[in-house]
Amino acid sequence: MPFAITQNCCNDASCLSVCPVNCIHPTPDEPDFGKTELLYIDPRSCIDCGACADACPVDAITRVSRLTPDQQIYADINADYYRDKPAVAEWGEPRFPVSTVNELPPVSIAIVGTGPAACYTAQALLRVPGTRITFYDRLRTAGGLARYGVAPDHLGTRRISEHFRGIFAHPRVTMKLGVEVGKDVDHVELARKFDSVVYAVGADKDRALDIPGIDLDNSVSARTLVGWYTGHPDVPADAIDLTGVDRVTVIGNGNVALDAARILTADPDQLDGTEIAPHALAELRRNRVREVVVLARRGPEFAAFTRSECKALVDRPGVDVVVAGPDGIVDAIDRLPLSASASALAGAQRVDLGSSAGVEPAERPDKNDGRRIVFAFGRAPSALHGSGSVESIEVGVGEHAVLLSTELVLLAIGYRGTPSPGVPFDDITGTIRNDGGRITAADGTPVPGSYVVGWAKRGATGGIGDNKIDAEETAEALLADVPTRGPARPLGWYGKVSAALGDRVSRAR
Repeated sequence: MPFAITQNCCNDASCLSVCPVNCIHPTPDEPDFGKTELLYIDPRSCIDCGACADACPVDAITRVSRLTPDQQIYADINADYYRDKPAVAEWGEPRFPVSTVNELPPVSIAIVGTGPAACYTAQALLRVPGTRITFYDRLRTAGGLARYGVAPDHLGTRRISEHFRGIFAHPRVTMKLGVEVGKDVDHVELARKFDSVVYAVGADKDRALDIPGIDLDNSVSARTLVGWYTGHPDVPADAIDLTGVDRVTVIGNGNVALDAARILTADPDQLDGTEIAPHALAELRRNRVREVVVLARRGPEFAAFTRSECKALVDRPGVDVVVAGPDGIVDAIDRLPLSASASALAGAQRVDLGSSAGVEPAERPDKNDGRRIVFAFGRAPSALHGSGSVESIEVGVGEHAVLLSTELVLLAIGYRGTPSPGVPFDDITGTIRNDGGRITAADGTPVPGSYVVGWAKRGATGGIGDNKIDAEETAEALLADVPTRGPARPLGWYGKVSAALGDRVSRAR
């Protein structure tokens, strides 16, 4: 009986290297890698050895015969990926570490950040004998988004933290928690103290949405909500107040939006026992949200969420999932292929979000009805209204607009990085300026000994596993530079680079 990959898949490809028959795709060498929601096991080639299940860091791989009723669809999803593909048993050309890896001098490396991108980078660099790594994190708890960005009820995905725990305890690793680079220690000091510095600082700012009323009270970032229910130390316990909140409107339809919808409509008893912050659980017990509307600017074929996230909502008892959109929206969803993100909404009831301009609120469930989530496709916000605090949101419906009453609006349209003095930054992309992980000056010149990885490198796209291939690229670039740089650099290197960048950086001569 073959194995299947299920919704927990983090795409970090740990399973690929242990499969003896090359039946897991797409591989990092294939065009689809990083573009599919999951990796997939070919049931035609799988020999039921179980090596992939042992290697998976998030327990996403199971024998088809052991799939739970709500996971059965993944047997079909895995098989469907190969419907029009030939069985491929040939391996790609092997890749080996740098041939001079044992000849490299001892290298000291600072990694700024302790999230998945940072950990995968350390994992790659620690293969080199003599490498010593010092992690810096402004928070006192390591883990980054693996700790504070994964929903508390996603128990499988949160297991990735256990996968990284051994790195933090490695004998050649030093942890400096509660130390903010750029404030408690500056970039020049790091550059002088270490042979190389890798920035894995993520993306900590929301993309902007310039519509009237966006700054009203109770219009908040979904990032704030996530930090609130995961217990992020920067988010106070009273950051989210659900008193009097019947309807929440989420602008955006990525996985963060769906996490918000799921947590806000969850049965608090089902969250008890997870790693949800106690203050969040208490607030969800006191105040029950009846409806969450998820606004998607485009149609279901362009849904930004993953199928597994959507299916988790559809399969949940006690919460209705319905759709709103133009005429024919239900048929459009039903025609989607099985692998499409919104195909999990097949058969969902259509509701009317309203079609007339003016002050009439859209249809909402009776007080006696249960909770529900509305996927509103082809519906973009144009303004928020209220006296001090949000009372309604104006939503475009074709050539008209509907005033949808709502007491809380969450912005979930993506993140971008923020600049740090002394580190080259691209304001257009919201990333640290780089070429393949090597930090570069404005003229494209590499900044010696400076590297970047993760969202700070490529933008806020991709999940936990996408950072692994990204980290390998940065680590390879760093190690390739070591032989030409040697174990020590001239003291003047950073001053020269900083002058070229136009940064006002000074250091002791």
